[in-house]
Amino acid sequence: MLRHGLDPSEVGFLLLFFTASFDADELTEAVARLFPGTPTAGCSTAGEISSEGFSDGGLVAIAFPRTGFDVVSTVIPEVGRLSVDRGSEAVLRLKAELARKRPGAKPGKTFALSLIDGLCMREEAVVSSIDWALGEIPLVGGSAGDGLAFRGTSLLHDGRLHRDAAVLILVHTDHPFEVFKSDNFTPTDRKLVVTASDPANRTVFELNAEVAAYEYATVVGLDPTRLSPFGFASHPMVVRVGGEYFCRSLRCTNADGSLSFFCAIDDGVVLTVAKPMDLVDSIQSTFERLDRDLGGIDWILGFDCVLRRLDAQNRQVTHKVSELYRRHRVYGFNTYGEQYRTMHLNQTFTGIAIGRGGAPR
Repeated sequence: MLRHGLDPSEVGFLLLFFTASFDADELTEAVARLFPGTPTAGCSTAGEISSEGFSDGGLVAIAFPRTGFDVVSTVIPEVGRLSVDRGSEAVLRLKAELARKRPGAKPGKTFALSLIDGLCMREEAVVSSIDWALGEIPLVGGSAGDGLAFRGTSLLHDGRLHRDAAVLILVHTDHPFEVFKSDNFTPTDRKLVVTASDPANRTVFELNAEVAAYEYATVVGLDPTRLSPFGFASHPMVVRVGGEYFCRSLRCTNADGSLSFFCAIDDGVVLTVAKPMDLVDSIQSTFERLDRDLGGIDWILGFDCVLRRLDAQNRQVTHKVSELYRRHRVYGFNTYGEQYRTMHLNQTFTGIAIGRGGAPR
């Protein structure tokens, strides 16, 4: 089914998002056999977004045609020990490769995509290390997942599998596009201050000088003995950076009452409990704006936090969100975190909207 409707000779770059239940080695071998010599990148997911809207247990393949898109990519290994210099050097090599592939490329016609091991706990370091070298090139991306197992994710690049790594992709196109992010929360007046933490492992032991899980549950009105990802999704926390609020989502509770996060955390950080707004309305408003800006959306490459999907299930609006994604031709996956320009985020929908004239195959 992977080659259904695709002529390998017309595919310039193949992007794959696949369920963690797949045998990644078998998938890699199949792709190499069906699309010999085609540059490929991808990752495992916490859910897929396809022509059917939300899906699970499948594979999303996005084929960039040889005409209309010039794509280059690289893998950045061992992100647990990533230096700023090594990340910047990877970007500069890609920019030079793209310049050779597309001489005279116009400014403002290139965007960057990042796929990062969602369990490496180093997404902020990756974004920081590549930001300077990207310059005016906007970045979006997602952290690879493995459902809600949190055991191990897979990154795919040109026939090889990686962990503790990031894949960076530069795409130059003459089609109109817009990088965007969308969220659906607003801050309240309830505060939680991190008073004891392990930043290296994104773990908080105390909030407001109390056991973290119990204090969080008390403030948001949940049963501390029954905290779950569904509860986290419906009761997000945000931090204020430069006058704007960004989500710092919880991953799980631990036996000692500590809380593990999807994003960087540290002592002294002030977390504000946020109130979720209407998820369907926020997505619809984002798509309407993008449609106006681009003169019509052709398709969207999207990175949607798995906690947003859980929240949609909580509120029984999954079918409405899925239909919006299907109708606006969103292809992508549910993530363990999202990248947007210079930030690593949670509980956010980020992506690239391509204007009419640039449909994928």
